[in-house]
Amino acid sequence: MRKPISVFMIFSLILIVSGVKAQDNISPQRKQAIDSLALEKVRDLSKYISIIGDKQTPWSDAQRVIERAVELFMENSEVGVSSLGRQDVNYYKVREYFDRLMQLNYDKVTIDWYKIQYVSDLVRQPDGTYVGVITIYQRFQAFDKEKGLVYEDTTKKDITVYVKRKETQIGGRLIGFWDVMLGDIRVKETSK
Repeated sequence: MRKPISVFMIFSLILIVSGVKAQDNISPQRKQAIDSLALEKVRDLSKYISIIGDKQTPWSDAQRVIERAVELFMENSEVGVSSLGRQDVNYYKVREYFDRLMQLNYDKVTIDWYKIQYVSDLVRQPDGTYVGVITIYQRFQAFDKEKGLVYEDTTKKDITVYVKRKETQIGGRLIGFWDVMLGDIRVKETSK
């Protein structure tokens, strides 16, 4: 003989499922905080890239900054590198990109990011992760001691942003929070 499911059990199940669902949705206030955090992480990355590319940065300091920069990214993320002298875009794993940046064969390199802005709103994926895109413009300048400015370009890049619900234990309590990670940086166009 089958036992009927009680109304209480059904109601409890609905509350649990809706409670989980509510935690996965982002309120407008929370979304604004997440957007600010994502933009702040992109600004941090901009600072890290400037430090890593600066020929005056001591090797040990550059390595420390590379570690901090890598922590901003999802695993297996790639960064696109373009040049005015070639059509194709080369993509490198994040750590390799930073290592290559540090080893550029110029006397001085300046890298500035500007017009940092969201181009796509966060969109919920089937796994509960939210994905958006931030666009930046990067001005790259390379200098030689004797010749001065030897190369300059401006590149429009799209940075994929991932927002995931995570949990951590603090004082024996499980606390949920939204975490922002950067993904691939794709080159959209390169110009003088």
